[in-house]
Amino acid sequence: MSHQHGPALVVTRHGGTEVLAVEDHAAGAPRAGEALVEVAAAGVNFIDVYQREGVYPGEPPFVVGSEGAGTVVAVGDGAGLEVGDRVAWAMVPGSAARYAVLPAADLVPVPDEVDLEVAAAAMLQGMTAHYLVTSTHPVREGTVAVVHAAAGGVGQLLVQLLLARGARVVATAGGAEKCATARERGAHHVIDYRATDDLAAALREGVGDPGAHVVYDGVGRDTFDASLGALRPRGTMVLFGASSGQVPPFDIQRLNRGGSLYLTRPSLGHYLATREELLWRAGELFAAVADGSLEVAVGGRYPLPEAARAYDDLEGRRTQGKLLLLP
Repeated sequence: MSHQHGPALVVTRHGGTEVLAVEDHAAGAPRAGEALVEVAAAGVNFIDVYQREGVYPGEPPFVVGSEGAGTVVAVGDGAGLEVGDRVAWAMVPGSAARYAVLPAADLVPVPDEVDLEVAAAAMLQGMTAHYLVTSTHPVREGTVAVVHAAAGGVGQLLVQLLLARGARVVATAGGAEKCATARERGAHHVIDYRATDDLAAALREGVGDPGAHVVYDGVGRDTFDASLGALRPRGTMVLFGASSGQVPPFDIQRLNRGGSLYLTRPSLGHYLATREELLWRAGELFAAVADGSLEVAVGGRYPLPEAARAYDDLEGRRTQGKLLLLP
């Protein structure tokens, strides 16, 4: 088949958003086990920033983006897909382009009831929220859970999935507007960490005695100590990100003093260990979106020429919900 040409968002050299350029990009014909996809939307993520800045390895020039959704337009041998299939993916490089050749093993089916833009928005953050509540700490009726940054992309999904599993949710967010979002999502108790001098005390009051079963902390340095202090004996501290900076090394004996606490630092890749696990997580996610029990908030849609503004908005914490690039 002939090559498909279209615009792509390219990192021309390491640096800030000024190094982003929209260039014509030829996607080759899919080889065995691959599919050529016309991309409907690509997700905007911090991993793109780290790759652009050179914090994560990768030699420019390269097409940015690691998450998206679209329609299959050609297939290689043994791909197990058909032209016209609606698919989504996460953690696959080169996604912010009109056309992308992708490994079929990384593509998951998108039900007809789920919009492709919503599917693109749901993948990374949705599967993160899914593994956190199903696997890292299996949540059940009566679980007391703390969610930091509850108005963020993962946070809003976490709150909804926790409530669906019968948890009591104590949420934190920064500022009145983001606290209102956490309440709208159903959090039982919301703390504005910008308006409290003692987050640890506010959390302990929010969770009540004997404390939380689990804390989901994607903020890191600024919240870590308060998070540990909010746990009941044998509670689980889940540090899944570090938007405020990395947690400095600490004395492991603190876990003992806190009540034989568990501490884990998970990431999504280890919870997508097999094709079956990927299909299970994405399938449950899309089923919840399709039946209306999970709302995926899209905070902004940007055409490729406005990609620099999308990343400036992301890094400046000026948005709520998921940002998308529309190639």
